[in-house]
Amino acid sequence: VVSENLQQECHAFMALLKSCTLKKDLNEGSRLHAEILKRGLLENNPYLASSLINMYSKCGLLAKAQKVLEVLCVRNVVTWSALIGGYAQQGQGHEALAFFQQMQSEGISPNDITFLCVLSACSHSGLLYEAEMLFGDMNTKYGIVPNVEHHACMVMVFGYAGLFDKAVLVIKAMPSSDLHP
Repeated sequence: VVSENLQQECHAFMALLKSCTLKKDLNEGSRLHAEILKRGLLENNPYLASSLINMYSKCGLLAKAQKVLEVLCVRNVVTWSALIGGYAQQGQGHEALAFFQQMQSEGISPNDITFLCVLSACSHSGLLYEAEMLFGDMNTKYGIVPNVEHHACMVMVFGYAGLFDKAVLVIKAMPSSDLHP
């Protein structure tokens, strides 16, 4: 019962943090962060931690988001992806790639969401070469089959670079099952 109450409390805080994120209400988000710490909820809940990281990232406080990740006892693909996605959203592709490498150096393998974040970071930062390498490595090195969203990121990468012929090739290579449910 205690565990169930903690889960409900975490879900409530996640909903409140999402509201702060949407309204970009940093004051209320910081107050919630303090309350979460006071209650000791952050240590074992990567989803709550990722909500907090996401809130700080979308409010433009990447250093604060990074600090949340750094103080976690247990970091996983969910928390790392939230931080990488935050740097991607703020157009800081080189930093997102550095965190992608750091995540792996800690023995955490990326998942499809991580790749979506890091490809998006490359797209927003004009990192054409890096995006091509990562996209190619997804299946061959990591065993993750690119879906339509990954392909769309690559279309954006090539489009921003003015490489429209390459963008069209990626569109043609998109998985048909994703395009026609």
